[in-house]
Amino acid sequence: QVQLVESGGGLVQAGGSLRLSCVASGSTFSSYAMGWFRQVPGKERESVVSISWSGVSRYYVDSVKGRFTISRDNAKNTVYLQMNLLKPEDTAVYYCAAGARYLEHVDLRRQRNYDYWGQGTQVTVSS
Repeated sequence: QVQLVESGGGLVQAGGSLRLSCVASGSTFSSYAMGWFRQVPGKERESVVSISWSGVSRYYVDSVKGRFTISRDNAKNTVYLQMNLLKPEDTAVYYCAAGARYLEHVDLRRQRNYDYWGQGTQVTVSS
């Protein structure tokens, strides 16, 4: 069992930056792919960024390319989402997820490939 706890959300003006963190419990963090998803009320949760367990494969949704960066620190059991040049449309609850253990060729955009989810952290970008 893996527990995930997100932090770092908040209110920021458009053009600003935030760094989200997701800390995982246990000793198996390095074997999991990690993803960040986001959801706004009335819409489906969408994949934002993801990174495979090895760090070799990364996925970014087109709307955040060049602005968001995912990274992981296996020594700290933590995955980060650096968000720059934030826009009001980035406003959402952001969730981290872990899954696809030791798998490389998996569609990390698919929620079904993730086994564990955090509770989410709110990001609000004002215009």
